[in-house]
Amino acid sequence: MSGAAAEPADFRTQPETFSLTLLLGGRYAGEQEWALHPERSAVVARVQTDFGGVLPEVRRVQLSRLHPRLLTSLHYAEGDGRGKASFETTFDRRSGLVILRQGKDEATLPLTTEYHDPVSLLLFLRVLGDVDRTQVRMTGGHVLVQRLPEAEVSGVPARTYFLRPGGAYVSVEQAPPHRLLRLIQPTDFGPIEATLLSPRQAQAERRRRRAP
Repeated sequence: MSGAAAEPADFRTQPETFSLTLLLGGRYAGEQEWALHPERSAVVARVQTDFGGVLPEVRRVQLSRLHPRLLTSLHYAEGDGRGKASFETTFDRRSGLVILRQGKDEATLPLTTEYHDPVSLLLFLRVLGDVDRTQVRMTGGHVLVQRLPEAEVSGVPARTYFLRPGGAYVSVEQAPPHRLLRLIQPTDFGPIEATLLSPRQAQAERRRRRAP
């Protein structure tokens, strides 16, 4: 007698890592590494993007602490990963303030609602489910999330969302664990497409990049 099938891993309760490869105009443009792990009162997400190939070699590191149930932002920082963050946002529920720091500049505003940051928004879409349209709040204003017709990404059934302003497309696996399958983000260089790599593909890509 066979046992019950194991439940798919949930990034809110156990660690998860995955890689996306970046393409610009069909040419290699870098790689993005995601590492998620739960803490006692938060989910922590670290996203390291190494641009390269047809783009200048630049590293960007984003660190987000999320509410474990709502997946809204508790703290967000962005920089090159080698020193102090160049941009940081703290949602301080004790003081009731949102504290924004950029370089030596600091500003505050009242914390009257839940906010998302660029990383928490993508993780929130993983658990959004069958919602055709919703609006989320970020420090820069509201973002409208609109669901598009169902499609497949590399043969995997996916839910696809269009975000505006910004004009980004986010494709999420329909079945649990609702992986991020593809992100398309407009940039000054053109639309950059980030596509999920299998563990074997990610390992091969890392070996290729280390090769002389």
